[in-house]
Amino acid sequence: MKSTDSLRLVVTGGLAVYGVVILRNPARYRLLDGVSLAMHEAGHLFFAPVGEFVGYLGGTLMQLLLPAAFVAYFLHQKDRHAASVALWWVAQNLANVSVYARDARSRLLPLVGGGDHDWNYLLGRLDLLDQDQVIGRVIHFLAVLAVATSVLGGLLAVQRRRVCERESTSGGPSTANSA
Repeated sequence: MKSTDSLRLVVTGGLAVYGVVILRNPARYRLLDGVSLAMHEAGHLFFAPVGEFVGYLGGTLMQLLLPAAFVAYFLHQKDRHAASVALWWVAQNLANVSVYARDARSRLLPLVGGGDHDWNYLLGRLDLLDQDQVIGRVIHFLAVLAVATSVLGGLLAVQRRRVCERESTSGGPSTANSA
């Protein structure tokens, strides 16, 4: 096994373990939360010109779309392992969003600048405020699926890379040239 494959497996294993830690208690402050918060707040500014509702939604949108753009970029570059790492970042943000959505009615989370609670506003406008716990659990479930997909994708990317390298050195057919 090449050292890059070993490193990719270590990264994937680390993300699996850290993903479980985050999913078990998504409300606890973690490594990337500062970056996620900055993206979230920038999203409000970026989407504000579209309208009030989209401006409130913009924080969550940016928090999810920016890491998703990295997933798309790495898939386009045919670097499946890097795409799986970026997908893990999407999952981490989904876990954060699930906490925020579940807090919509209680509004106990401290807010940057003490402003309005995005999810209270959004769910209130949609007449779904009484469903904040269900919506938060659905978002958390999506985070679980994204972590699982990320880890599985990372493992498969390493496996695919190894198979392709083995075929290329043995003169056999190869359908891909990278993980």
